[in-house]
Amino acid sequence: MDFLPCGVYHERYSQQHSWWQANFVRGKMIFLLILLLFIIPHFVGNYWLSVATLVGYTILSAMGVQLLIGYCGQVTLGHAAFIAIGAYISAILMLQYQVPYLLSLVAAGLGAGLWSTLFGLPSARVKGFYLIMTTMAAQFITVDFIITQYVSQIGGRGVALSIPPGTITVGPWAIDNDLKVYYLMVALVILCNLGLSNLMRTKIGRAWIAIRDNDIAAETMGVNIVGYKLLAFFVAGVLGGIAGAFWVSSLSALSPEHFQWSWSLWIVGVILIGGVGSTHGTIFGSLFMTLILEGLKFVIIALSDDFPQLQEKFLFIKESAFGLSICLFLLFEPKGLAYRWRQIKNYFNLWPFSY
Repeated sequence: MDFLPCGVYHERYSQQHSWWQANFVRGKMIFLLILLLFIIPHFVGNYWLSVATLVGYTILSAMGVQLLIGYCGQVTLGHAAFIAIGAYISAILMLQYQVPYLLSLVAAGLGAGLWSTLFGLPSARVKGFYLIMTTMAAQFITVDFIITQYVSQIGGRGVALSIPPGTITVGPWAIDNDLKVYYLMVALVILCNLGLSNLMRTKIGRAWIAIRDNDIAAETMGVNIVGYKLLAFFVAGVLGGIAGAFWVSSLSALSPEHFQWSWSLWIVGVILIGGVGSTHGTIFGSLFMTLILEGLKFVIIALSDDFPQLQEKFLFIKESAFGLSICLFLLFEPKGLAYRWRQIKNYFNLWPFSY
């Protein structure tokens, strides 16, 4: 539970449900927008812009997993398949049929959502370990078989689909440099977060949370368990498809290697570290994992003169750091970074009575 600053209270019901409930919070959000739209793009180099874009892609990828695991209680280990579906639908529509990028983005979300719903059908009968195996099957069937053997061959381009510069346009603007890709990322992250957060405030969101907490009790209260589970898989697939369509804008060539099963595991780890069942957790987890690995890369480069073998083993070091981070968070901060952030905010909001 979040608390308002001492001396601040609501007089109307609408105030309690507003996004920004105090002037200080409004100031923080305005500062965040200024930071994202003006300070970061103009005062950092292209390298850090690409890092920020990767953070945004991770957020978009993990949002669907957060919805399924954190809000609806449906375990998934194959979400990279739906991201891949979105990426290939968008790329093929633009390259083969000259469909505008924004329309291909919508088609990618809908296509990935329908494909996700198909693999969500077993959730009507199974849960837990068996549902994990079903979602893993989605990964191997979609990426390793259908996309690798058939979809990637469309147009005679070989395994990789080449994306020439200027292919992706939003109206009269071509998304052809790091700055424009960054702004596209910011727009999509804000819109998707607002959409998901608003959805969780509706009857649908409350039904998902009821299913997560106790599906038998939810069904007893009249919640359509199967319908809402399939809807959760559809919305999660839509978010994954949007993430895949966005990632196309950062690539010069699209390949099945961009959507390996390890990426599905990675984004599950992101929400475990950031906080399960929290929109903030998706953002904090993405920031933490991306920046930790960038810091690790700098450390290895600094030590490469004395230990040249470290650069050759960076992939193994990266995977080890990922696994170690998950273990440490499960042991010492099992509720994730979002919970710690909430506790820090409450401490200052309640000061001087924070005890």
